[in-house]
Amino acid sequence: MAGNRFAVHSTAIGLIILMIMMTLTPLAEEFQLDENEIMEASGRQLDDVDCSGYTFEDLFDYNFALFNIDIEDDWATTSMDATAYVNGSNSATVRENLDGLFDGAPGGNNSWISTDEREAVREIGPKCIEDMDTRLGIREGIPHRGGVDWNDFEFVEEGIALDEVDLVPGGHSEERTCQNLLASSNCTEVPVTVTDDLQISLFVKNGESHNMRFNQLPNQGDSNFTLALNVTNMTNANLLLTFPVLQGLRIANFSMRDDGVEINSFEPEEIYLPDGRLRVSQQVNYDKADWPIGRNLFIDFTTSAPESNDIPQWTGAAPSDNTIIPIMNGGEYSAVSGEEISTWASDTNGWNLECTFADMGWSSRQNQDGDLLVTSPSGTSTTTAECSIKDPFGAQNNDTLTFTFGQPFTATGEITDGENIDFTLTSTGLVSELSVAAHAHQMQIMGTMRSVSLTNANAPMTISLPMDGLRPGSVMVMGNAQNSNMLNFEFMLDFGLEKVSLPPVLEIKVNFEGKNGTWDASGLKFTLKGEVIDPDGEAVSLSLTLCGSQASDFTKVGKNWEIDVSIATCVQQGITEYDVSISATDESGVVSTLSVTVIDPYASDDTSSDTNDGDSGGSESSGLPGVSFMATLMVTLLGAAFASRKKE
Repeated sequence: MAGNRFAVHSTAIGLIILMIMMTLTPLAEEFQLDENEIMEASGRQLDDVDCSGYTFEDLFDYNFALFNIDIEDDWATTSMDATAYVNGSNSATVRENLDGLFDGAPGGNNSWISTDEREAVREIGPKCIEDMDTRLGIREGIPHRGGVDWNDFEFVEEGIALDEVDLVPGGHSEERTCQNLLASSNCTEVPVTVTDDLQISLFVKNGESHNMRFNQLPNQGDSNFTLALNVTNMTNANLLLTFPVLQGLRIANFSMRDDGVEINSFEPEEIYLPDGRLRVSQQVNYDKADWPIGRNLFIDFTTSAPESNDIPQWTGAAPSDNTIIPIMNGGEYSAVSGEEISTWASDTNGWNLECTFADMGWSSRQNQDGDLLVTSPSGTSTTTAECSIKDPFGAQNNDTLTFTFGQPFTATGEITDGENIDFTLTSTGLVSELSVAAHAHQMQIMGTMRSVSLTNANAPMTISLPMDGLRPGSVMVMGNAQNSNMLNFEFMLDFGLEKVSLPPVLEIKVNFEGKNGTWDASGLKFTLKGEVIDPDGEAVSLSLTLCGSQASDFTKVGKNWEIDVSIATCVQQGITEYDVSISATDESGVVSTLSVTVIDPYASDDTSSDTNDGDSGGSESSGLPGVSFMATLMVTLLGAAFASRKKE
C-alpha cells in the first residue's frame, strides 16, 4: 500500500479511524504498509470523501475486537457487526490521533477531543467506510492460497450504522465547554490524554438488510470454496463467520501464512447451530513486533461427506411418546426453549429436530438459539407430528417420537375496578385438567400470583390478579399451566390493558399548638410540614402557591415534606389572609391539591361587633376622647406597628 493517499474533509477523517475494523489491504500473499500521508482538506465539504486504501490499524490501537459476519441466504449479501474495545493508554492514543486528523477544522488538533468532532465522525462515517477494502474474499474451486483474483467483499454505504461509547466521556472531571469560536452551543470537550475506556461499533442500519456484499457464488456454496482474510495488524480479535443452511457444509482445511510461509496458529472452530447453519469461530493475534510481515488466513470449505459420521441419539431427557406440547394457535409460537430442547439428543456435530405434521398449514423450525418455533393456521386447535433428529451431514436416527401440538385454553383479560385484572380462562379440551398460575406483569415487576384448577367440564373461570406495586401504564398477564402429560406451558399474554395512575395522597401536619403553620420569629415567613404518598409508587413533585407567587423548594425525606413560605408578596399586595394551595404531581401527570389557611398571630384582632360613631345620646362632653375615637386610634397604632414590623 505504498503511497496510500486520500482526500477527505477533516471532519470526515475521524470516522475512518473509528470503524474500519476490516479495512487493511486487498488480499495478497505479500503485504506491506508504507506511511500514510494525510492531505489538507479544510476547505472541502463533508461529502467530498475518498477513503480508499486507508487502514484502521494505522491510527487506532484496540485491545480487543469482535467481528460477527453473517453471509445471507442469497450467497451475495452479508451483514457485519463489529465492536472494538480500547482501554487505558490506548484510548488516549486514539483520542489524540482523532483530534490530530481534524487539523484545520474548528476545534481540531488542539489537544482536546470534542462532542462536535464526535458528531462529525458519526455523520461522515458510512461514506468513508464504503470506500474501504474489507480484507475478506471468497473464491470457488480448488483451495486457493493467494495470487488469484479474489471475489472481494465490499461495504454498502446505505446499510452502515455506527456508534461509540465514551469517546468523549460525559461528566469527566476535566470536561469543559468547547473553546473554539465555531463550536455548537452544547459542545463539550476533554483532553486527549484522558484514559477512560471506549468502544466503537459498526452494525446494520435500521431498515436495511445488509452492509456488505460480494459477487454471488455460481454454485451458492454447494461446491468447494476458499474464504480468505488478511489479518495483518489485527491484534487480539475474534471472528465469527456464519453461513447459510447448506447440508454437509464443513471445513476441509485451513492455513495461516506469513508472507506466503505457513505458520502455526489457532485452528478455526466449527459450530453447527440448531437452525442448520455453520458458524466458524477464529481467533487471530498479530504481534506488533512482527510488522511489516503480511499475514493471511485461508479456510477451505466443502460439502462432500466426511469419512465417518456419528448418528444422533435420543437422551433420557427427551419427552415420552405422545407428549403434549402446548402452544398459542394462529401464527408462529416459541413452543420449547433452546436450552430445554438441547437436552433431548446428542451428536458431536450438532443436530436439529425435524417434524412432519398430520395436518396442512402446520410447520416447525429451530432458530439459531435452538428454540422450537411452531406455526399453526388460524382457526385450528390441535394436531400431531412425527419428529426425528438429524445432524448437519444428513445422518438421521430411525427412532421417532410423536407429539401432540395445541392450545390448552383460551383467555381474556380486563380491568374493571382499577386495581385488579379479571383473567378469564376457558378450557379447549386439549387436556382433562389443567393447573394454571398467573400474575399481573410489568417488565421486571410482578403482582401477586393467583392459581386455579381448570377442567374440561368447567365453564369459564375468572381469576382476580392484583396490580398492587405495579406502575401506571401497560400491564400484561404472565403465568404457567401444567399437566402430567404436557410440557410446562409458560405464557405471556397482552390484552392491551393499561393501569390508570392513582392521584397522590397529600396531607398537612399541624404543629403542637394545632396550627397549620409555624411562624418565624421575624414574622415574615412560616413553615409548613406534611406527608405525600403515591399509591403507584411513582415519584412526586410538589409546588405551592400563595398570593399569586409559586414555590417548589420543598425539602423531602421519604414521605415527609417541609417548606418555608415567605409572605413578602402578600404584604406588598396588602393581603393579610394566607390561603395556601399545595399541589402534588406524579410521573403520570396526575395532580392532587390541598388548600390550607395560615393565621397570622401578629395581625390585629378586629373582633368588636359594634362601632360607636361618637355621637350617641346621653354622652357627656369631656376633655377626654370618646370611646369610639380611642378604638380608632388603637387600631391605627396597631396597624402602624404591624406595618413597621413587616418592613423590619
